[in-house]
Amino acid sequence: MPDTSLKRLVVGAVLALSVGSTGCGAVMSYIQGGPLVRDPNGPTGKIVIDNKSGYTLGAVLLSDCDSSTYGLNRLPSRVGIEDGKTYEFTVSPGCWSIAIGSGTAEVRGKLNVAANLASVYTVN
Repeated sequence: MPDTSLKRLVVGAVLALSVGSTGCGAVMSYIQGGPLVRDPNGPTGKIVIDNKSGYTLGAVLLSDCDSSTYGLNRLPSRVGIEDGKTYEFTVSPGCWSIAIGSGTAEVRGKLNVAANLASVYTVN
């Protein structure tokens, strides 16, 4: 897929901000894909992104499977996942939508995360 696919996801999220009719906090949560941990006192699990793609992954978008957007990049600024490396996200249990981009390619999928366990999403 062309590298513009990931850009379209982000542009779509930004456009949603401009047409949102709810309060600013609710719109920003929607744009960002919602919190990774919904209840700070509840159980958590892990999403482990395992990069076997041959490229450095520069964007990881995560959101609840029921969300209508993938949200924004969850990687810290200037952080990429190099080929052969992994990166972990702590999340609430449940179904997560994932979009990952390298600048030249994009993959999308869903992953179920159980409490107290790590679920691995491998990018080939």
